[in-house]
Order: sequence, then structure tokens, then C-alpha cells
Amino acid sequence: MFEPMDEKFFETPTLELSRDLLGKILVHELPGGIVAGRIVETEAYMGAEDRAAHSFGNRRTKRTEVMFGRSGLVYTYQMHTHTLLNVVSGPQEIPRAILIRAVEPVEGIEFMAERRGQHMPMKQWTSGPGKLTKAMGITMDYNGHHFTERPLYIAEGDAVHTVSTGPRVGIGNSQEAVHYPYRFWESDNPFVSKFRP
Repeated sequence: MFEPMDEKFFETPTLELSRDLLGKILVHELPGGIVAGRIVETEAYMGAEDRAAHSFGNRRTKRTEVMFGRSGLVYTYQMHTHTLLNVVSGPQEIPRAILIRAVEPVEGIEFMAERRGQHMPMKQWTSGPGKLTKAMGITMDYNGHHFTERPLYIAEGDAVHTVSTGPRVGIGNSQEAVHYPYRFWESDNPFVSKFRP
């Protein structure tokens, strides 16, 4: 039912790709079945010149190395106990990435409910970058995987009609970068994360 996007899709400039990812389907094929969510919120990190990016100043570490790779690679990292999922958006050696901030559940609802939903409304299951990876069973093991390959990939979805943009979330110590309008979301979608300035 779902087919991975072509590699060409990921070769768009980062800010454009951040917008183009909205409406696409994030798919995780598990032994027990497919878990999928429609991407409704993203956040771009512009590499060397972006103080909020892990790769600011072309910082090259074991963690950021994957960001210097080709577009469409998976970059995962941990924040507190959460796994955060990013799309590397080159070109190669230009370490940029897009954080997938929120998805709207599409398939594998029972699986998500088991992991997230016992005591909370559905719109809170995947309305944040750490929540969605928990709900979809996505772990740090995917670091360096490519989003065109199963079992974790991005597929075609429904177009987004209105897109809002604004500053990114939770990057308080990054000086002028705090104000860059690099967060994109589907306007009025209830699964978008709550913005707390």
C-alpha cells in the first residue's frame, strides 16, 4: 500500500523540503504490521551557519557525522530519554537536517494505543518529536538508515492546503537563531505540538 519516495525527493533545498515533507507518510513496517503517520510538523536546522543546529560551525562528531552524508539519511539522537528523528538534507558535506516534530496517526492505531494511548487522548500520542517515535516504535538503531528503504521510510501522502511557519521550539540558548521561522506545520491540525515560547 505504501511505497518509499524516490531519492530525488530528498534532494530539494532544506527549507523547501521541510515544507514538502508535510502531508507525506512516515511508515514503519514491523513484524506485527505497519505503523504509519502523516507528517504535520517539521523543523529545519541549517547546519554550519545555524546556532541551533548540532552541526553549527561544521562541528563534526560521532553524533553529527551522519549529517554530512547524502540527503534522505536518517539522523536520530536522544534528548532526555526520547529518540528524535531527523531527515538529513544535504547536499553532501553540508550538514543540514529536518526534525520530524509531529505526525497524525494513519495506520497501526492499536500498536500506538498500546504504547501511548491508555490514559491520554489520541491527539497527544504523536504531537511531539519524542512522542511520535515512542508511538511508532522507532529507535536509535535507525541512525544512518536511508528513508527510501524499508522498514522505515517516507511515502507519498495527501497534499497540505495551508502551511504555517514560525520559530522553532526549545532552542532558547541559540541567540539570533531562536527567531528564525524554520518550523513548518499544517495549519489547524490537532496533532501539531503545542508551542510554548
